[in-house]
Amino acid sequence: MTGSANSENPFPTDIASAQGYVGDPRNEDVCVYVNGQFHPRSSATVSIFDAGFVLGDGVWEGLRLVRGNLVELDAHLDRLFEGARAIQLDIGLDRKGVEQILRDTLAENDMHDGVHIRLMITRGRKWTPNQDPRFTVGPPTIVAVAEYKACRPLAEKAGLRLLTSTIRCSTPDVFDLRLNSHSRLNFIQALIQAINANCDEALMLDQRGFVASCNSTNFFIVRGQELWTSTGACCFNGITRAKTIALYEDGMGVVRQKDFTLAETYSADEAFLTGTLGGITPVSVIDGRTIGDGQTGAVTAAISAAYLRHIGAA
Repeated sequence: MTGSANSENPFPTDIASAQGYVGDPRNEDVCVYVNGQFHPRSSATVSIFDAGFVLGDGVWEGLRLVRGNLVELDAHLDRLFEGARAIQLDIGLDRKGVEQILRDTLAENDMHDGVHIRLMITRGRKWTPNQDPRFTVGPPTIVAVAEYKACRPLAEKAGLRLLTSTIRCSTPDVFDLRLNSHSRLNFIQALIQAINANCDEALMLDQRGFVASCNSTNFFIVRGQELWTSTGACCFNGITRAKTIALYEDGMGVVRQKDFTLAETYSADEAFLTGTLGGITPVSVIDGRTIGDGQTGAVTAAISAAYLRHIGAA
């Protein structure tokens, strides 16, 4: 796979991805929070019997620190606790307790800006590697990894190339994507399909063939001055997605959350992705077809600027 890390290239700097970022050597010295203690990045571990390792049994959040502010913290905590309740995982802390872990992690590493935090909470250690939650021993496992991850400015982002995956986004009766769980194998499979076709991210459809999301981000197209995105039934409960919709509806134009097809997508004027780490990321090619003129369009640039102003990163 092009750009993959190896012993000679420990950080994959040349990967075009919605999850890509600028490498920072300071990350080698970051301490990781694991169950109330801090450990050097190189020695931070969890048990091989942990439910997250054994089964992907847990929930997580990715948060962005911009100039001392944890962006959309309340929305992230809402999603975290809703997901934990959905799988009957008792975090063992209230919102203030979880927030304190995040702030302690930042303080431990003297971090103030340009940081992404991955907060991971699993059901905890098990007596034996099986599916039954009744075999869990003790409290949940809580890990917070803070890293310097400066997002590239929009002007420096090459438009991503998407491949429509044969793997579908699940419906809520199969697996509700509003649940931000550790289980991501189907999305990894979709991404591998895209990588093997020399693309950067997978576009995914719902069970009826309508556009749903990408493998790690949410997806928008621009037609005229309208933003189109999926209904939300089969896409991630994206916090950046919701903010993008709100910002655009607040004086910029019309947003339509609707079913739309690949044919309508290929004819779009612009396309872009939304996610916590990358913010707004333009798309230039889908299934070998150039979207618009293949450049970052005016609407994408405008909503990106509005989003950066909103989070204080402009």
